Amino acid sequence: MRSIIKPGIDMTYMCEILEDTVRKLIQAKGLEAGIAFPTGCSLNHIAAHWSPNAGDKTVLQYDDVMKLDFGTQINGHIVDCAFTVAFNPKYNPLLDAVKAATNTGIQHAGVDARLGDIGAAVQEVMESYEVELDGKTHQVKCVRNLNGHSIDAYQIHGGKSVPIVKGGEQGVRMEEGEFFAIETFGSTGKGYVHEDLECSHYMKNFGVGHVPLRLPKAKQLLGVIDRNFGTLAFCKRYLDRVGESKYQMALKSLCDNGVVTSYPPLCDQRGSYVAQFEHTIYLHPHKKEVLSRGDDY
Repeated sequence: MRSIIKPGIDMTYMCEILEDTVRKLIQAKGLEAGIAFPTGCSLNHIAAHWSPNAGDKTVLQYDDVMKLDFGTQINGHIVDCAFTVAFNPKYNPLLDAVKAATNTGIQHAGVDARLGDIGAAVQEVMESYEVELDGKTHQVKCVRNLNGHSIDAYQIHGGKSVPIVKGGEQGVRMEEGEFFAIETFGSTGKGYVHEDLECSHYMKNFGVGHVPLRLPKAKQLLGVIDRNFGTLAFCKRYLDRVGESKYQMALKSLCDNGVVTSYPPLCDQRGSYVAQFEHTIYLHPHKKEVLSRGDDY
């Protein structure tokens, strides 16, 4: 992907290239194997959950900071990873901070590791970095309301959160046989995100039972979601890809009835920059395995 991710690339085209490549490499086969969630390509102050919807003409710029967050799954076993792309070298200290923080989280992870201790270690490393942008020096801040997380079968966010600041998840420990996404976010802004902008990400709620739906189109759309995504996250482009159209009202009905949850983009203050790095680890009895580590990050 790094060979085609250049200033001027259309974001929709970039996502489709990545997604088609994943489908080919993993030999996609419905819910048995394929993409685990929508490609996130959040820019600048947008930390997570942004992917272009149909008709979006966003083009990647030289001065953008892009978080590329993507995942695969085989029989519901999800690998979740992310890295940040920035062409302007002025952002290098920001990227270095977040990569170091994520690697620190991985180093401190393991069977019986306390999640709160991991958060404290991550914060200490992250906030030891500074970045100078346009003559102003910023301490890199952890985005305190974003976390790593355990991963369960067909459930991207399992029951445990891995904080990236001290004080969270006291007493909760990692256990043998668990999968975790160790991800950190560093920001030049407030270090706190809120929901904003047009939504693209959705996911059927895990364990939701039968819910009576009055709208026939909502029932039909739910069938499409069950067959194609189950409880894996999806986006509007994925609905378009399987032939759905005029589904906005039905999708809203599913959200209003608690069957599906919307996940709008998560944003720090405008004008700030957020970077992210993430790996998935598996905890063996006597070691941890980084499932998403490659030659590039």
